Amino acid sequence: MTAMMLEGSEASDSELAARAKGGDREAFGTLVERHYAFVHRVAYRWCGRKADAEDIAQEVCARLGRAIRGYRDGGAFTTWLYAITLNAARDHARKCARETAGTAAFGVHVRVMGESAGEAEDPVEALWAAVRQLPDKQREAVTLVYGEGVSHAVAAGAMGISETTVSWHIHEAKKRLKVLMHQAGEV
Repeated sequence: MTAMMLEGSEASDSELAARAKGGDREAFGTLVERHYAFVHRVAYRWCGRKADAEDIAQEVCARLGRAIRGYRDGGAFTTWLYAITLNAARDHARKCARETAGTAAFGVHVRVMGESAGEAEDPVEALWAAVRQLPDKQREAVTLVYGEGVSHAVAAGAMGISETTVSWHIHEAKKRLKVLMHQAGEV
């Protein structure tokens, strides 16, 4: 292992981001490597499909390359990364909705159930499938607070809303999830 690689792996996210902003490709690569699993995990919890989560994670990596110059070292790098990941997930969902609408307009109603059908048998996956049915802000709040284990304050920063609004979204999500899980026979 070279001294530069060792230096990159021990550097903080802020240090790596500052170096990446200056064009240091190795620092950028270290940031991507360090946080790829996190990005993929958030994407998967958002969409519930491994293939889509991979697509979203790849999109985040591409966006990160363009957006790193705009990173401001005012908060945690992961908070900034949450926002980029959730935006990419929303964009992907809109794209999929457009494609689905286009397909339905032509009368093609083929749905491949292989991956999601096997995963939904797990009670935890059934809960996350119900979370994916929530409105976007509720889904984001639940994904960040319960999926990633962050505080309401950190979730508020990532979502660009107040901490009390995060709490309200969590409260509303719990009510909706109770109904959804009851309807699915999981409660």
